[in-house]
Order: sequence, then C-alpha cells, then structure tokens
Amino acid sequence: MKFTDGQWLLQPGVTAHYASEAYTVDAQDDRIVILATSRPIKHRGDTLQGPTLTVVLSSPIEGVVRVSCEHYSHSEGARLHIPMVGATKPAVQITETDTHMTLTSGALSVDVKKGEGWSLVFREGSRILTKSDWRSLGYIQWGAKGNHVHEQLLLQVGESIYGLGERFTPWVKNGQIVENVNKDGGTACEQAYKSVPFYLSSRGYGVLVNEAGPVSFEVASEKTTRVQFSREGESLDYCVFAGPTPKDVIGRLTALTGRSPLPPAWTFGLWLTTSFTTQYDEATVTHFIDEMARRDMPLAVFHFDCFWMREFQWCDFEWNPKGFPEPEAMLARLRAKGLKISLWINPYIAQKSPLFAEAAAKGYLLKRPNGQTWQTDLWQPGMGIVDFTNPAATAWYQGHLRRLMAMGVDCFKTDFGERIPVDGVVYHDGSDPVEMHNLYALQYNEAVFKVMQEVKGDEAVVFARSTYASGQRFPVHWGGDCWSNFESMAESLRGGLSLTACGFAFWSHDIGGFEGKPPPALYKRWIQFGLMSSHSRLHGSSSYRVPWLVDEESCDVLRAFTRLKHRLMPYLFGVAIEATQTGVPVMRAMVIEHPQDPACVTLDRQYHLGSPLLVAPVFTESGEVDFYLPGPDGGAWTHLLSGQKRAGGRWHKETHDFLSMPLYVAPGSVIPWGDTDLRPDYDFAHGVTLRVFELADGASADFVVPALDGSIAARGRVVRAGSRYTATVSEGALRQWSLQVGEQRSSVLASGGSLSFDA
Repeated sequence: MKFTDGQWLLQPGVTAHYASEAYTVDAQDDRIVILATSRPIKHRGDTLQGPTLTVVLSSPIEGVVRVSCEHYSHSEGARLHIPMVGATKPAVQITETDTHMTLTSGALSVDVKKGEGWSLVFREGSRILTKSDWRSLGYIQWGAKGNHVHEQLLLQVGESIYGLGERFTPWVKNGQIVENVNKDGGTACEQAYKSVPFYLSSRGYGVLVNEAGPVSFEVASEKTTRVQFSREGESLDYCVFAGPTPKDVIGRLTALTGRSPLPPAWTFGLWLTTSFTTQYDEATVTHFIDEMARRDMPLAVFHFDCFWMREFQWCDFEWNPKGFPEPEAMLARLRAKGLKISLWINPYIAQKSPLFAEAAAKGYLLKRPNGQTWQTDLWQPGMGIVDFTNPAATAWYQGHLRRLMAMGVDCFKTDFGERIPVDGVVYHDGSDPVEMHNLYALQYNEAVFKVMQEVKGDEAVVFARSTYASGQRFPVHWGGDCWSNFESMAESLRGGLSLTACGFAFWSHDIGGFEGKPPPALYKRWIQFGLMSSHSRLHGSSSYRVPWLVDEESCDVLRAFTRLKHRLMPYLFGVAIEATQTGVPVMRAMVIEHPQDPACVTLDRQYHLGSPLLVAPVFTESGEVDFYLPGPDGGAWTHLLSGQKRAGGRWHKETHDFLSMPLYVAPGSVIPWGDTDLRPDYDFAHGVTLRVFELADGASADFVVPALDGSIAARGRVVRAGSRYTATVSEGALRQWSLQVGEQRSSVLASGGSLSFDA
C-alpha cells in the first residue's frame, strides 16, 4: 500500500502518525514493552490524545527477535498468525544504559533508543543488519480505505532482497510491489499461488511478517532505501532473523515455522500424468505406461488428473465408470507394474455431485451470512468450498481419501485452494474470511497430509499448488500453470528459487510447460531441467506429454536424464535428508550457496542441487548457455557427464546437445553414485561408487550414503596423500563399493571400513 506522494507529501486523504519517541521503555521478564508516541512529549499537555503504539520486543527462538506493534488492543477481531510450531522460550538478556535498552537473543540484539527520536537497531554482534528509524513505524488513517500499520526497515547500499513466496517476477525483489495474497494467476504475472511474507537479505538476515491476512510489501520502491510492509488494521507483527549466512537464516526460519518431513525415495523418480483436458481411459493409461517400459524409460509414479472423475462433479472422489469401470482392479494392475498412483483432487464440491447435497446439509461447506451455502460457478458450476475449520467437515473429507487409499492410491495432487472468497462468507469457527484466505491453503494441505500420515506413515506425500508460510511441513509443491516456451521455463525457475529461499525444501514444475504444446527443443531442454529438480513431473493441459508424441529424440533425452537422476539418488536423497534436518532446500539459489561471491547476488538462471552440484538449464533452442562458476580463480569444477574441467571465479559459454547440459561438481567434493539407473528407490549402500572431484593433495572430503528409511547407511571421509586416495567408513557400512577419481576406479570392496588406491 503506497501511503506517500514522493518524499514530502502524503496521498490525498492520508493522515500519518509516526512513532517519534519511546516515551516509556520497560523490561518485563523476557520482553521489552515500549510506549511509542506519535509526537515528542515536551510537557504534560502533550500526553493528551493520541495515537500511541505499544511495541513489544520478545524472542520466539534463539537468534530471532519478534516485534509486535499495536494501536487499539481490543477494537478488532481475533488475529490469525503464521503457525510457529517450533517456538520456545529462549534465554534472553536485557541490558540498559541511560540512553538505550537492549534485548539480546543468541547472536541477535535489538537496541531501543529512549526518549525522542524513534530508533530500533537490529545487530548481529557489532554488525548492524537493519533498523527502524525516522518515519519508519507508522499508524495510518485513510478514510474509506481503512486504518493501517506499517513498518519500514532500512536497506543498505548494494543490499538485495529475495523470497516473498513463489514469485515469478524478477528474482531480486528490489523495486517491486508485492501483495501477499494467494491467487490463481499462473506463472506469467505478479500473482502467486504460494505467498510467504518472508524476505531474505543478501546481507545475511531475514524478516518474517507474522500475519495471516494480506500484507503489502514495497521493496525499495516507495522508499528506495527501505522495505515497507503494511497491513490494514490496528496492529502489525514481524520477526527479524539473524544469520550470518543465508543458510543460517533459513535454518532459523524453518526451526520456528516447521521443517519438511522426508518424502519417500520413490517420489524423486519420474511422474507421468494423463494431462488435464485430454481424453483418456484405462486403455490409454496402460498404453502410455507400457510404451514407456518398452522404450526403457523408467517411470515411478502415474498421475490421474481431473477427469478420472465425472465431468461437472468434481470433486466427489468417484471414478468415472465410462473410462474406469473397475478402478480397484485397474490400480492393482498398475501397481503390479511397479508404479505408485497419484490422484488429482481439490477442495471444491460441484453442485451436480450427490456429495454436494450431503455436505451442504451437514454444514461442511463455507456459508453466507444468512446461513445458506456459499456457491459459485467459477470452476465447477454451483460448487461449494469445504470448510476445514469444521472438524467434522475435515474428517468427512479425509474419509473419502481413506477410501481411495484403501483402493490402492498412494498420494494426491492437492490442486487449487487459492480461489477462496473474502466477502459474504462465514467460517464454522468464526474466523475472519480476509485473514483466512491465505491460511485456507495451509489447512487444506494439512488435512490431506495428516490423513496420509495416518494411513501411509512415512510414505505420506502431496503434490500441492497452493500454500502459505510454514507450508513446507506438507511437501511437495509444484509451480502451477506455465506456458510452453523458454521464457516461462525461466520464470518457473525464478519462482522456485524464490519459494525455496523461504524454507521450502522440495519443489517441482510442469516439464514442457502446462499451457500450449511444447516445441521439441523446449520440451527436451525442460526435461533436463525437470530431472535435475528435486521432483520431476511430465504434465500438460490439452496434449499428452509422453515424449514420442514430440519426437523420437525426446525419448532418448528423457531416458538419459531419468537414468542419470537414479544414479544420483544416493547423493540426492542424502541432500534431501539434510534439508529436513537443517531447513536448507535441495534446490537453492547461487547466493544462498555462495553469499560471499558478489557475482552470485543476481543469478537466477542457474542453481545448486545440494552443495557440490551446480545446474545451469539451457534456455535456448541452439543449446548455447552462459553460466558462472564460483570460487577462487583457477579452482577447477568438473562436468559431471564429460569430465571436462572449468575454472572457478569466472563466466563460461558453452553449447550443449540435448543429451548434455552444464552440470558441474565443485572441487573437493565426493558424489555417491548409485549402482542402478532403473528406479529411484533401491539399496543405496550396495554397489555405490564414491566419485571424487578435484581433491587437493593433503585435503579431505566427507561423504554420506543414505538409507531408504531416511537414516544414514554410512558416512565417512576421503583423504588424498599424493596420488593415494583413501576412503574410510566411520559409521555404518557399505557393500560392494568402490572409489573413482576421474576415469580411474578402484577395485570393488565387498565390505569393510577402508579402501585405498592410487590415481
């Protein structure tokens, strides 16, 4: 929300009351309570009339400071906030001088200036991260547009801002206005399916605006040296996260709002869908699956999109008998082929379905103020929306999913959840519809994920489009409706990097693009990008996405990169386990991995897949690609497929055919390489090869080999002494394993704790 008219004026009708003095500053147990006046208090007469703001400083976990600002304390309904499932009561230190009071939590401190001249300074040690000062914190009155509270936090010279959810606009958010409201807008606009009111700074700190409802962000736009965020109402709540690195910030964020559980290993394989509006039945599905097998293209999951149900009746959880007369037997036949099964669902019930009358009669759908069911024709004619604030409605919805899982369904694609009304609607628990709009997607995914946990245990997984802050607790998420062109492929990557910068460990996208029919070159390049993402799915709108319908070479590309991903699974699954423990995502922006390299600050066409592996998708039909390899000048990176060496600390230009792309391994790394390329879920510790890349003489590198249950099968270290390489297993065990340096490979060791050879 833009309140000012340039540097000096306000928008017509705006009255602004800025915090100008910390009139009282009191330490109360583990918090500081401030009475901030909107004008200097020179004499007792100045204490008459307001407004004033009560500002409370506290800490929900170590290294995080929470700032709660409030004008009227009881004039608005119950506030909804972001779930902080990891909140604790950390030890804080409060110190005081004549001029300041300071609250310290771990490495993070906030200094409050007493008296005239409003100032909150956030420090990590002696380093100033950001501050709220002159005309930063304000209470705004704007007639019919309502009252607002805003904060403006300082940006320093050269500072870049990232995140704010899955944003397909430029990766660096400076200069943008971002509205924190979930919408079904596709990837080609400023709207987002997954709003997250969190931003990450290139200077190694983060800010989470702890609000469920709409928040407006002006990032170096209204004020070029500040990030402004505001909400309509009488209060505003935010948290500042210490670093010092981006990984540390994301770790603290996910420690507070929750970390992702580990998706099962089979989810990392290739997913194939029927696509959206295509004509299909059991024969079509079986043909696709059998043809994939005949062409030696491994498939892990088959997904049935919307029309597994009857038209006009979504979502009633009933198979369309015309195409699927015996669904349970069909699912058994597909599972016998080694496949997992996914079904499309959404939280809307169409009027034509018999379930609608049942849900409406029992009060399971959102209502209008007059007590009648809220309905719309936008999407399914006459549909209602399941009210997940009603425990009985949630249990009813989950019961239908239990029935499908009993049939043989393994997971669900939780589509939609963004088109949730805010006007003329009443929730079962009385929640404010405006505040519930973003949280609805969270409740929807939580309801589905939790019933899957009850039935499937650690095998639970969803494929979700909408979510909100803390939604990383219900993986996996994908990028939504993108176009079939290179520009949309690039914007999809920007959206994924923005989301993972907000603590989402796993992310995917529609290989080939959703809308339109992908040209062969685009399809093949998107296959490469898709298989080098944490999760990989072929999906489209009006055309099948099987590769032989594009061209024969697409089959070769899909086969090669699917098998490559399977070989990488001992590495990738280890990275996934680490992500669940630290919060650092599997796919991560260059600046997150290399915060000290200024060349990485703006990079958004390449990323890291775990720390050692750099991926640069090809966004041209010709195969030309420019990419940057970080590190000190002369540090050699190695191409994973060809073994070619490239110097770090500089840009490179290459041309790749469709069976290659820039996949570079950082010097001093060990990549565990699997012994099968047929499937993603296998015994990673059996037959593994430890591939060593540019390990300096006298140096060492650690390795981890995971187990399918998410534990560590083995960990150890590789040490180089001259031409001698020695790998030692310090924990667990490897079987039939070997060591590889360049093209040279050691003999296979049946079992044991140490293996050496000269390379």
